Amino acid sequence: MEKIVDARGLACPQPVIQTKKALETLEPDGELVTIVDNEVARDNVLKLARSLECETSVREQGSEYYIHIRKESIPATQLSVNPGQVLLVTSANLGRGSEELGSTLMRSFFYSLGETEVLPRRVLFINSGVQLCCQGSPVLDSLLTLEQKGVEILACGTCLDYYHLKEKLCAGSVTNMYTIIEHLMAAEKVITL
Repeated sequence: MEKIVDARGLACPQPVIQTKKALETLEPDGELVTIVDNEVARDNVLKLARSLECETSVREQGSEYYIHIRKESIPATQLSVNPGQVLLVTSANLGRGSEELGSTLMRSFFYSLGETEVLPRRVLFINSGVQLCCQGSPVLDSLLTLEQKGVEILACGTCLDYYHLKEKLCAGSVTNMYTIIEHLMAAEKVITL
């Protein structure tokens, strides 16, 4: 029997939180359907489910999305996945002082990061840092290179809305504060820029 989470009309991050709580009580090989009424909630719930290695499918019905999630039995060896390093980018410029220098340093940082062999698992962008993930960003090519190498790029949806940039996002995907906190708390090491 499948569980239902009706998250229609709920503000972010409530659909993700309710889905996570329901998944925690779900037996292995159990099924859950989360119902949401906007694309951001749909995408955030899908990201949560996929990060937990669940099978997902989406059925659109009018303006609603029915997200089917199947919780797989996970072998014990996969339960101790190393969360690795996470970068938290809080500004479009690196360091304090000259904005021009800070922009040059940020461009150099992300280019150099893309050339290294040791990469973080995720890069989280908040506040003006989300500008780096958007059209016209001086580090956009470097971020796309990191994505191709398997680094997850996540930009805060509230921050994108504040700067009116959600439609200009070119690298990574939109996330929410709940997911950002989860990634920060699960990481072995967080580096803040």
